[in-house]
Amino acid sequence: MEQKKTSAAISAIKRVRCIVKLGGAAITCKNKLETIDEENLKEVSSQLRQAFVPDSTSANVLGMDWSKKPGQSEAPSFINDFGDQPVADSESFIVVHGAGSFGHFQASKSGVHKGGLSRPLVKAGFVATRISVTSLNLEIVRALAREGIPSIGMSPFSCGWSTCQRNMTEADISMVIKAIDTGFIPVLHGDAVLDTLQECTILSGDVIIRHLAAELKPEFVVFLTDVLGVYDRPPVEPGAVLIQEIAVREDGSWSVVKPKLEDTSKPVEFTVAAHDTTGGMVTKITEAAMIAKLGIDVYITKAGTDHSVKALSGILKGGIPDDWLGTAIRYMS
Repeated sequence: MEQKKTSAAISAIKRVRCIVKLGGAAITCKNKLETIDEENLKEVSSQLRQAFVPDSTSANVLGMDWSKKPGQSEAPSFINDFGDQPVADSESFIVVHGAGSFGHFQASKSGVHKGGLSRPLVKAGFVATRISVTSLNLEIVRALAREGIPSIGMSPFSCGWSTCQRNMTEADISMVIKAIDTGFIPVLHGDAVLDTLQECTILSGDVIIRHLAAELKPEFVVFLTDVLGVYDRPPVEPGAVLIQEIAVREDGSWSVVKPKLEDTSKPVEFTVAAHDTTGGMVTKITEAAMIAKLGIDVYITKAGTDHSVKALSGILKGGIPDDWLGTAIRYMS
């Protein structure tokens, strides 16, 4: 039985509307080491603003990234743009992002996920992995800040989260709650953490989302990926079918509701990239099913599309439109 030291006794004053998982493959260039897909990240950040910052438009955004940008001689100043007007109040949501082309390479080459900090390569890889994933976290926070979203980067390692044999044991979310109650948007990420049995491991963003969902009970959860949803086989294979709805039972098992698959005896197949130390789509479905079991709807769809706009807006809770492409995962009582 997994035991966690959490902040369950602390209740967030502001209700969390949504937890959003930004898939690493959706916001980075998978085959280019530590390269952000700038266009996708900008579009996703804009969609998050439209969904959770009421009455905002691209014309009235008050940017919050005042850092010096490449090619500029001095930092830009936006202070005069604010005047006396209040900052737009955003609905409470949390962002958790994957690593994509950041972190996975360093972790897999050094074996951080397998533990063994006493080995020099693993210790160096732990440091290198955290440098990589926290640099991506900073860039995502900056992209959101440029859209006027008051985002704050939070690393699980720095917050004291840890595991035992890769199962979460310490996950204090008190700072996440304080950030939300103060009007900030927490941005967390998959991270290298300490493990009491194997010394260290990789904590997946999908596992982080499941824990946050259990503690904070958001209205719904959205996974934004580089594909339209879950398929009955790898989507690159001929004849791959998009699974539109999955029902989760009390025991955590799940089955495909829509569409009716021709061969129901054949299990749904997933692939995991060789460098992915977090389990890929397998972990994503497992964690999404556990979230759905809590009575929280989960939507998986492609980032930066009209389908992600609908998922983020919350209208899918009222019913799935025929023209929506994605996968809805729900509890079946």
